[in-house]
Amino acid sequence: MLPIHFNDLGCLPGPCVTRERSIVATTDQAQSGVAGRYARALFDLATENKAVADVAKALSAFQGLIDESTDLKRLMRSPVFKTEDQTAAVEALAAKAGIKGLALNFLKVMGGNRRLAAVPGAISAFNALVAQSKGETTAEVTSAEKLSAKQLADLKAALKASTGSDVAIDAKVDPAILGGLIVKVGSRMVDNSLRTKLNSLQAAMKGSQ
Repeated sequence: MLPIHFNDLGCLPGPCVTRERSIVATTDQAQSGVAGRYARALFDLATENKAVADVAKALSAFQGLIDESTDLKRLMRSPVFKTEDQTAAVEALAAKAGIKGLALNFLKVMGGNRRLAAVPGAISAFNALVAQSKGETTAEVTSAEKLSAKQLADLKAALKASTGSDVAIDAKVDPAILGGLIVKVGSRMVDNSLRTKLNSLQAAMKGSQ
């Protein structure tokens, strides 16, 4: 395995057990382990180069590609594909989406180190670091279908009302959960008030299908 260094990214001169249609909160923010280390390296480098916002936008775009493509998920997770083939495919998709600079180098390094399966976790950890730097709480939200702008706004308002602070939403799509929401928020469990609001949002989501 190749070591990770800041320069590799480009130089400028707690388990969660869920059931179908469930709403869950955990304390795990993916800040440790492989994903956390890559995220921290990228965040520090992006901060140094005053590119945090640009990198966050690029990573969000790539997460969107992952959410929309079963083939891309399989490519990133499967050990069958050669490292160079995985990296080349990811690089091509990223370039097509306009992803460049530090974010692209980050993906290439993770590909070269055979860590593409950890990319979603690293993106979540990076988003958590960005939110933390702004004094925000991060909520990792997984839904069976992409949430609308209104649904995200309603969820953000519900979380803010419960936590008492601004909440950054790190949204992902996973059809495997077959409906509902999985919510991981800061270090607090969902309280009864928030659970009621989330259940109402879930019911509204079902009704719009």
